[in-house]
Amino acid sequence: MTQPNRPAHPLDPIFSPRSVAIVGASRSRDSLGWALVHNLVRAEFQGTLYPVNPKARSIHSLRCYPSVSAIPDPVDLAVITVPRDFVAGVVDECLAAGVGGLVVITAGFSETGAEGRALEEQLRERVRAAGIRMVGPNCMGVFNTAEEVRLDATFSPTPPLPGSIGFVSQSGALGVAVLNLAAGLGLGLTQFISMGNKADVSGNDLLEYWEDDPATRVICMYLESFGNPKRFTEIAKRVSRKKPILVVKAGRTEEGARAASSHTGALAGADVTVSAFLEQCGVLRADTIEELFDIARAFERCAPPAGPRVGILTNAGGPGILATDACVSFGLAIPPLSEKTRKALRSFLPRVASVDNPVDMIASATADHYALSLATLLEDPELDAALVINVTPVLGDPRDILERIADVARGSEKPVLAVMMARDEFYAAVKGRGDLPPVYAFPESAARALARLAAYGAWRQRPAAEPLPELAMDDAAIAAELDGADADGHLPPARAFRVLELAGIPVARHRQVGSVAEAVAAAAELGFPVVLKAVATGLVHKSELGAVALDLRTAAEVEEAARGMEQRLAAAGLAPGGFLLQEMARGGQEVIFGISADPKLGPLLMFGLGGKYVEVFRDVRFGVTPLAPSEAREMVLGIKGRKLLEGVRGEARVDIDLLVDALLRLARLATTHPRLAELDVNPFLAAGGGRSRALDARIRVTPPATG
Repeated sequence: MTQPNRPAHPLDPIFSPRSVAIVGASRSRDSLGWALVHNLVRAEFQGTLYPVNPKARSIHSLRCYPSVSAIPDPVDLAVITVPRDFVAGVVDECLAAGVGGLVVITAGFSETGAEGRALEEQLRERVRAAGIRMVGPNCMGVFNTAEEVRLDATFSPTPPLPGSIGFVSQSGALGVAVLNLAAGLGLGLTQFISMGNKADVSGNDLLEYWEDDPATRVICMYLESFGNPKRFTEIAKRVSRKKPILVVKAGRTEEGARAASSHTGALAGADVTVSAFLEQCGVLRADTIEELFDIARAFERCAPPAGPRVGILTNAGGPGILATDACVSFGLAIPPLSEKTRKALRSFLPRVASVDNPVDMIASATADHYALSLATLLEDPELDAALVINVTPVLGDPRDILERIADVARGSEKPVLAVMMARDEFYAAVKGRGDLPPVYAFPESAARALARLAAYGAWRQRPAAEPLPELAMDDAAIAAELDGADADGHLPPARAFRVLELAGIPVARHRQVGSVAEAVAAAAELGFPVVLKAVATGLVHKSELGAVALDLRTAAEVEEAARGMEQRLAAAGLAPGGFLLQEMARGGQEVIFGISADPKLGPLLMFGLGGKYVEVFRDVRFGVTPLAPSEAREMVLGIKGRKLLEGVRGEARVDIDLLVDALLRLARLATTHPRLAELDVNPFLAAGGGRSRALDARIRVTPPATG
């Protein structure tokens, strides 16, 4: 049963079957086999049901069959809930009978260890050889609320509500909670799938299935892992141009960061990598399922705004202030209203009302005041969206106010979100009303959802296809330098600087030497003043051990500083490895560039304010490869300290184009040389007039491949 207005798809037998066999159907009310049959009957499935159980004549008043092969008619979908050791035989029987798709509810496969993993791999091989698709194993099933299908092949006790959200969950148990929460909020879904172990059907498949489904306006995902990140990137970037993708990604951890030797590794960690990865795919991330549904409600009923400028309308000052704080903290702007808008508001609001932004109509505001004020704000060309707040008045019905808000919102292309601080009876009365704006109980939830709307709108304004720049660099010479790492994988400073030079990134003039006498001679060759740095295996943070000396102006100062460093390193148990002499650089802003390799998602890039306090201020942005020029520019200009780069208090603007180019070159370097595990350029002196250059660099590589 192909969905209207779309061609046949390999997942259609699973989501839109004309017939379903429930293998393992049961008469016992406390079994999954009974729950599956019950839910299909309760949903009024529009096809034919075939319970399969060799020990029963009928289940739920439906004739029961001893096996799939005994069913006289074609079967589109088989839902399997027999014990694990019988699953393979049932699958073989289904394939022999020409079943179009499988949903394996049964657990006990890869989630249990090596034996279960082997059985799961055998199932996958059988199914793929037959050219059909399988959901699971270890899942809670699928449903489709379309009127012409009405499929509920899950064991969830909560019946799904029809709507416009497609939801995929990697966890079956969480899927039950998701359906309960959605029903409580009055949120409807088009289709739901619990992937379980993802032996065959994955989240990538669901993205493609929903990509051109006109009924599914919003895609929501709960994920615990990315099976194929590269394919996810390709699909998500394409699908996000058509409809929003919202993700809750579980597995936040800092364990990976604890073992990192670089600033980039310490600041990144697995979770930051995932966030950067999703952001570049145009995917919006939520921290919780509740937050996910808050955001989904906004997308279900509102178009993204043209920009981040919000007008706030309220009948109470406190909630207006909370909304303002929340909007600003989430990256939205609360601009002052134009005099024309203020004059219009004064013409009908009480004299004591505030016509600033937020507009406080005071507690006596009526439904008419709300309608007129909202219409006035939406007409202001300096506003992109409106957030309307109502604290239930002593007199009057908040439902009347919400109806008037909805009337005005329907006549505007700008999104309107409502915060109705009312009693439970109010929410029960409006639950499921798709003709109303998204309604929230508190300003913070609405502000977060509006910020995601704005972020998605901004992402869709990016160029859809942006070619990567052609960046020439001597890859053979770079590879040779990477081969010169020491025993723990770190490059000597001179080699690290050479890698940067070969990649086209400017570095400070320098000399690496092996002794105090050579340091004195190198300082004279470079020209005073100079910077002296100690070199030693295992030395990470030089300033903590006094292994850096700045602005040395004579040979005597260089010698004294070098001998002192040797003594401090020896006291710390580090074997001195010589010294690095550099020209003394002044002016500009200290920034950091970094690379950290993620085993699943690939190289992670970092940019931010640098220096020795980088891990204190943490003003950094992350990106993943491939990195487009617009994405590199967003990383540079997206830090909180952006104004320092643009010049403040008479300071000169730094060469931002050079910083963008350096990021792109590092992305090219990391992609072409996968042995590069960690890289820190900190500090990089960002300046103007061709004076930008790397002042320190640290590179760690993995051993070369063998065999």
